Amino acid sequence: MSGVRRIALVGSLTQEKPNPKDADILITLDDDTDLTALATAARKLKGAAQTRNKGADIFLANLAGRYIGRICHWRECAPGIRASCDARHCGRRHFLHDDLDDITLDPRLVMEPPIEVWPAVVCRVAVPGDLIPYLSRYQSAAAHHEAMPPYPALYRTCAQGRLAGEFKR
Repeated sequence: MSGVRRIALVGSLTQEKPNPKDADILITLDDDTDLTALATAARKLKGAAQTRNKGADIFLANLAGRYIGRICHWRECAPGIRASCDARHCGRRHFLHDDLDDITLDPRLVMEPPIEVWPAVVCRVAVPGDLIPYLSRYQSAAAHHEAMPPYPALYRTCAQGRLAGEFKR
């Protein structure tokens, strides 16, 4: 997706919990990224989570490492459509729900999230065992796309909870 620079997991998915209540995803993007396709994908994720009585949130950050809000959960997003919208600037940027009076993210979390899944897998916490196979898929997909071999040592390092570091290609 054009303009997306990083995708990371935050929250309960990054912890060894038998039944996480939600999926929290942090996406870092360019300031001029069109959020329409991302909003569609987020609604699908939320819908899939709701079928399991779970939730999902897509948090957004800019390249400066500042949290800018979440993806708007409405299918139609424009000024004045929803009287109940609590975004500071409803509709100014389509599908940006900047409810910064209600939700903020620690700047350290935005700059160094627990687990980055794209463009490279980076682990800053001990990764839950059931998440490791999914991380290997992301790393393998990135490696396939760039004609690079996957990094088997990465998964051992992530599983041991050490900083894996970003693998430059």
